[in-house]
Amino acid sequence: MIHRRTLLKSLIGATIATSLPGGLLTARHSMAQSQSATNKVTRYPWKNWSGNQQCFPAARLAPKSLDELSDIIRNSKGTIRAVGSGHSFSELVPTEDTILSVRHLNGRIAINESDQTASFWGGTTLGEMGPLLLEHKQALLNMPDVDHQTLAGAIATATHGTGRSLKALSAYVKSMSIMTANGDEVECSAQRNSALFDAARVNLGALGIVTQITMQNRSAYHLQRESSWLPIEDTLANAENLSQTNRHFEFFYFPFTGMSLIDTLNITEQAIYQGEEIDGNSGIMDLKLSRDLLLWSPKLRQLIVGSFLKHQANSSRIDHSYAIYANDRNVRFNEMEYHLPVELGLTALKEIIATLEKNFPEVFFPIECRYIKADDAWLSPFYQRDSFSIAVHRYFEEDFSAFFAAIEPIMQKYQGRPHWGKLNHFNTQQCQATYPKWQEFRELRATYDPQGKFLNPYLQRLFLG
Repeated sequence: MIHRRTLLKSLIGATIATSLPGGLLTARHSMAQSQSATNKVTRYPWKNWSGNQQCFPAARLAPKSLDELSDIIRNSKGTIRAVGSGHSFSELVPTEDTILSVRHLNGRIAINESDQTASFWGGTTLGEMGPLLLEHKQALLNMPDVDHQTLAGAIATATHGTGRSLKALSAYVKSMSIMTANGDEVECSAQRNSALFDAARVNLGALGIVTQITMQNRSAYHLQRESSWLPIEDTLANAENLSQTNRHFEFFYFPFTGMSLIDTLNITEQAIYQGEEIDGNSGIMDLKLSRDLLLWSPKLRQLIVGSFLKHQANSSRIDHSYAIYANDRNVRFNEMEYHLPVELGLTALKEIIATLEKNFPEVFFPIECRYIKADDAWLSPFYQRDSFSIAVHRYFEEDFSAFFAAIEPIMQKYQGRPHWGKLNHFNTQQCQATYPKWQEFRELRATYDPQGKFLNPYLQRLFLG
């Protein structure tokens, strides 16, 4: 195994041996501004995890009971927007009026051991759910790799993990309750208020405040994660087979290295084993250093960093499923993610890599690729089609606009639907053309919220434009 210090010595040596025209890359930072300087003094600011979305709402509320929540909805003036952990990068939350958190409506409500379902308050984080389910020998069927999201927020945006035979988290919802614009709580499921259920499983916070969710689970299980490094050509050649022969499969391409990291997760009966893991956070910062020092020479960057990655050791780890799914994301970034028909995904990825490496030598964050099974929620990006997910990232202090603007048309060219929580420029016309149930959702939304109480400017453009 080649250790990190070997990479650092190689980078320093290359820097000393060669001049750096123009010096190190100057970072740029883009942040949305939504209020005047006067309002910044008189209002408490809200911003999301990466800092690219910001607003100065008149009120930030966190009710501690359903009655309090109902009173807020009935009596608040202007727009109300629900907020979870703030991990979305799109404009779903910002408003000048009221931001409402359900973090106090938190925890397990009930559990049914016979049919392996469990009910949770909407403000429960995914990370909290794992141990609470394990107490009753249950586990979620699938999970995303960020677990500090609230359950209600993850459902609202069709947050997903990976797995050719596995669906997004919202597809495993059995029933849910929503506090609508008149302050009343409405329950929905496949048997009761079924149209609302089909809409609410991916709702963007446009139908009301999700209070309770019942999830279909399974018996608790261990997962074994195996991570290995491969040249990207080998990964592309074997991706289809790997996606079909592993319960979970995803891979990351590291720009200007020629290398990829593949992750496979499979159920195992073996005991928990804490092997040496790849440190993704320090690894990202090493890639940033490589970019800073070798921006002037992509070929030398690929020679040094690619050779380093090629000789990294594989890793393996076994743990409870929820502990394996989750990864710490301590290095902040901004992200755009699209979901393409599975048969078009690898072709699109090759074009994206070519565009990136021809025009954007400053990019160092890996491209993340995953597989997701089709579902039937009206606004799910996976509605009636198996999908291949491609996510591109930029470091949070750097301007993502030019890079994302170059990549997004490629995603759309291959029939991509955007992740609702990630940056995108989809408009009403594109949504109507891409989502078969778009008009039905609009009409249902208008029925439950005729005055648009839950629509901020972004959602007004989508649903009223």
